[in-house]
Amino acid sequence: QVFLSTRSNTWVLSRVADHGFPRDMVGTTRFNHLLEWLLPSALARRIMFRKFNSWFNHTNYGLASSKSSKFKMIINEELPFCLLSGTVVLKPNVKEFTESSAVFEDGTTEENIDVVLFATGYNFSFPFLEASVSSTIDNNRSLYKCIFPPQLEKPTLAIIGLIQLTGSIMVGSEMQARWVTGVFAGWNKLPPPSRMMAEVLKSKPPVKRNPSERENLKMSFIGYMDKIAACAGVKPSVSRLLLTDPQLALAIFFGPCSPYQYRLVGRGSWSGARAAILSQWQRTLKPLRTRVLGDSSDSWGWMCLLALPAALTAGFLFSK
Repeated sequence: QVFLSTRSNTWVLSRVADHGFPRDMVGTTRFNHLLEWLLPSALARRIMFRKFNSWFNHTNYGLASSKSSKFKMIINEELPFCLLSGTVVLKPNVKEFTESSAVFEDGTTEENIDVVLFATGYNFSFPFLEASVSSTIDNNRSLYKCIFPPQLEKPTLAIIGLIQLTGSIMVGSEMQARWVTGVFAGWNKLPPPSRMMAEVLKSKPPVKRNPSERENLKMSFIGYMDKIAACAGVKPSVSRLLLTDPQLALAIFFGPCSPYQYRLVGRGSWSGARAAILSQWQRTLKPLRTRVLGDSSDSWGWMCLLALPAALTAGFLFSK
């Protein structure tokens, strides 16, 4: 028997999204990013919660309530089944431990506890740096673009991977490394330290939050990637592509924001990036089709999927 104690509302997502596609490919698109930016936060949160509850009602499981504005998201297929089967029992925050039992904040007690696992996260440190430098790196918000310590006289130090994104951290770290390499090689220039320090101070939260709450807050994957890609000179221009290569522009805007997008232009561009973007859905399905069914409905689905972006774009252009 396992008891899972949690202090916050948590929404559980599956790696498998609608129609069996990978969640990151379906959800991480520039179109969705634009919608999140345009819609009021309360409305966007309501739509998001409704979507999460379409898999299973989180309130029934004691995981999360739609009325809460503070929440976390995890990717886990097994937890709902474990809760449903009773293998895992959800409990509120722990109030105290006795010699062999756990007392929770709702007044309940569980006896004969054998093992306690603390899933409290990790602390980062840089013991190999001088104290004058490491003491200034409180969190990623004390770094310029979450990478460069702004107080250094020369940009000779960069912190790679000290980020939490809504998408892949490996892809984000690779983009950071591309920009840092350009800075070290002299291809890209950083602003003066005074300007970097001013931007860092501007991005820091005005009021100190709970000291136990990590300040390396999650950032939008596309927003951060585009910001660093612009610094590195490798950000694709969707509006320009709409005039020169409409098929590619629509695939970039409505399709997955895969790393291929940042290999179209600039230093490190790849001649096969366009073909990789246009064929990524087919390559995703290829390993699954070990038993092909003679169903023609797929072709209609793909036609509708391709026609929708074209119709939305046309409506947007004509409304100007």
